[in-house]
Amino acid sequence: MKSPSPLQLYVHIPFCVHKCHYCDFNSHERCAPAWADYQQALITELEHWASTPMFKGRSLHTIFIGGGTPSLAPPALIKAVIDAASHYCGIDKDAEISMEANPGTADADNFRAYREAGINRLSIGVQSFDTAELQWLERIHSADEATQAYNIARQAGFDNINLDLMYGLPDQSIDNWLISLNRAIALKPEHLSCYQLTVEPHTKLATTHSIAPIALPDDEDALHMFFETRQQLLKAGYHAYEISNFAKPDLKCRHNDGYWLYNDYIGIGAGASGKWDQQDRGIIRYSNIRTPESYIRKALQHGKAVNSEDPLNNQQAAAEAFWLGLRRTGGINRAAFKQRFAIDAWDAFSTALQPWVDRNQLAINDVAIHLTSKGLSLADEIAASVL
Repeated sequence: MKSPSPLQLYVHIPFCVHKCHYCDFNSHERCAPAWADYQQALITELEHWASTPMFKGRSLHTIFIGGGTPSLAPPALIKAVIDAASHYCGIDKDAEISMEANPGTADADNFRAYREAGINRLSIGVQSFDTAELQWLERIHSADEATQAYNIARQAGFDNINLDLMYGLPDQSIDNWLISLNRAIALKPEHLSCYQLTVEPHTKLATTHSIAPIALPDDEDALHMFFETRQQLLKAGYHAYEISNFAKPDLKCRHNDGYWLYNDYIGIGAGASGKWDQQDRGIIRYSNIRTPESYIRKALQHGKAVNSEDPLNNQQAAAEAFWLGLRRTGGINRAAFKQRFAIDAWDAFSTALQPWVDRNQLAINDVAIHLTSKGLSLADEIAASVL
């Protein structure tokens, strides 16, 4: 088997001022989070995983602190976790260390302290620059506050910033979407993530939608937004390296790209998950307890707080890796796939994939298997055909 993949660390901060109705992430409204206990639980769990045979001696290539709302966390907590990661694992000299931030919780002093703690990439959850859209999304910030948060981040020294945006909102026209997109482009961030709104199961929005369906753009309008987004961003110098993610040259999010490349990662925090390769070429994936208070209690008592652990055999892992990797613009590198799974990607999945090739929605050559322009909007459907 090949050498271990670059190792990544994901840190989950589950607390929010308000849980938006469309959100399906593990987030919890708390007036006064138990920050000291949560910090100790994170460090205790990190110490545990860093000492296990599959992770011991492997330094961290990237760190991503997500949520929830990580920018609610005291800078001392962020610093303590990064220091612990350096102590227990080691951090590569050029490691990307990202943190998510909500414009409604942007604070100049905190942003400077996050930067001093080691955060070198900030991802700001703007979602929209339209007041009515932000209100419908239940965001706690205004359009002006989103711009202010970006400016605060720049003043704090961040030179690698992502802005998250969302399209396909109720009654949203292509013109309204492009206003938000162009306002984001005008700020000149290094990276933009543009996602279509999805009504996820088990969210408040899903419940509302099942009772009184909301007026989402039809498939044709949503497709127009999708391709217009790619065209506008390409014109502005942003490279689409994944279905929904665009970056200036050499500034893609290395952490998220690592997920799509099927790298190993440690996940710490309530609801976080981790994954490692096995010698038989399968994988083990684990997920933590989701409720913060239960997570804290379990992690402090036992060093870890695993709620479930799922093994995948080689064939299952290969299918999952294909599903994830097909989202990348470069698609699946056949040589790397064969080295990892001891099977050729086309040999493994040709029966499921041939119809997509026949319709010119998927392309195959000696180097890679990748989506064509006709297949981009069908990425999930095409990838799911191998599972």
